[in-house]
Amino acid sequence: MLLKDFLPDPENREFVRLFRIIHLTLDKHAGEKVKAYPPRPEHVVSFFPKEMEVAEYNGSKKTKLSCVITGQHDKPFNRAIQNEFLCLQTVFQPAALFRITGIHAHEFNNQYLDAELVFGKTVESVNDQLFHAKTYDEVLCIGNAFAKRLRHKKAATSIDRVGQLLLSSEGNISLDWLAKESSLSIKQFERNFRQRTGITPKLFSRITRFDKAFRMKNDHPHMDWLTIALACSYYDYQHLAKDYKDLTGLTPPEFHLVDAKSPERLFGLHEGM
Repeated sequence: MLLKDFLPDPENREFVRLFRIIHLTLDKHAGEKVKAYPPRPEHVVSFFPKEMEVAEYNGSKKTKLSCVITGQHDKPFNRAIQNEFLCLQTVFQPAALFRITGIHAHEFNNQYLDAELVFGKTVESVNDQLFHAKTYDEVLCIGNAFAKRLRHKKAATSIDRVGQLLLSSEGNISLDWLAKESSLSIKQFERNFRQRTGITPKLFSRITRFDKAFRMKNDHPHMDWLTIALACSYYDYQHLAKDYKDLTGLTPPEFHLVDAKSPERLFGLHEGM
């Protein structure tokens, strides 16, 4: 069983930040196991070559999608799996999905879309290859081959670098300074950033910091919340708790009780740093 992130080949890193492989074999009599996905700073193409997941968002369910684009989310949604589940996620660099598709990134916000509508029959071929892959190395090779076929419709700008800086700083960087470095006014900076990433730089920074706290708690379950808050550049626990409440609808302890029921937890796996 596996839940692990992998770096792409060097030639693919302009567009792809990482590949994530999720492989879980569940008891066929156990029924669906649900994972609550919190907001995270990423656009993703997910391939499901075997068992397809059931996604529930805003009260609706979508099934039988063998390849999915998930845009930037600012609220949680549930994804249920069962039986043998294999997923290869292609996690894009900030603004990469906009550069590849030419579609304003906010059009993907809080969406769970059939990737074939954007990438055509290519995704069907990739899924077929993944279905017959014998090793995780083969899965990664297939993912890298898919990434190599991606071509940009939009040229890179300084805004793309800003998204990467926010990720590497884990949201702890001055937005005024970033706007100045981009040679843009604050309004131009925010408008261009939203067009290319889907959300404002402030919200992107906020989700990035929240994601760090979420993963740190998973890695260190016995660490107290104040220590985590300060390590993630929150002023105090209340500041952290507000982000959890706004982004998940729950307090930090409540959301992690929900996360503890995720299917990967059955195998001692979790989403960490």
